[in-house]
Amino acid sequence: MTVVVFDLDDTLYKELTFVESGFKAVSFDLHNRFGLKPEETFQTMWLELQRHGRGKVFNCVLARYGLETKGNILHCLNIYRMHRPDISLYDDARRCLEELKAYPMYIVTDGNKLVQQSKLQALGLYDHEFIRHCYITRRYGIKNEKPSPHCFMKICEREQVDPKDVVYIGDNPNKDFVGIKPLGFRTVRIIRGAFSELIKPNDYEAEHQIESLDELANLLGLNAYKDPFAC
Repeated sequence: MTVVVFDLDDTLYKELTFVESGFKAVSFDLHNRFGLKPEETFQTMWLELQRHGRGKVFNCVLARYGLETKGNILHCLNIYRMHRPDISLYDDARRCLEELKAYPMYIVTDGNKLVQQSKLQALGLYDHEFIRHCYITRRYGIKNEKPSPHCFMKICEREQVDPKDVVYIGDNPNKDFVGIKPLGFRTVRIIRGAFSELIKPNDYEAEHQIESLDELANLLGLNAYKDPFAC
């Protein structure tokens, strides 16, 4: 029996929708606290994100209105992290979870513990009937975030299988596959999200690439006599 493990961000849902949801929550908080127009503060944050990335988004919007203090920055960050996100699964992810329900399925995700838990809850994955467990890697220490195989080995122990019996689907070749491929885990890269155009050396790449999770069942051999991963 193949065990199926999914990444979360940009694999099962569009990660930018979480960012958008968080910026909206911060915008409404700034409106409530300082009377700022939420449409304007949201646009300021979104433009800063597009131009310079996420690092100084809240600094930028607060500075524009003369409100840049350490306390206000931390408050915005807390609102962003703790808000209930308005996000949803990709359509193909929803179909895939249903189609693969006969397989043991898990999620392994990096990031802030509370943020990732909030995402999983909003997506209905934290207690999903087909997901056996969601591993938030930082709960085991930053050193055990990907590319560490720590959580993947925990799945092997839980299911009493070898790495060759586990297939992992992720989107980020910087870290998703390089730590587990040498141990025999099988790997599939879905081409979408922020890393869709990234090309890495072979050690970092997955064995297989797909453009939609609708392709996964066939790749795993659910609809065929031969498992493409089998030797």
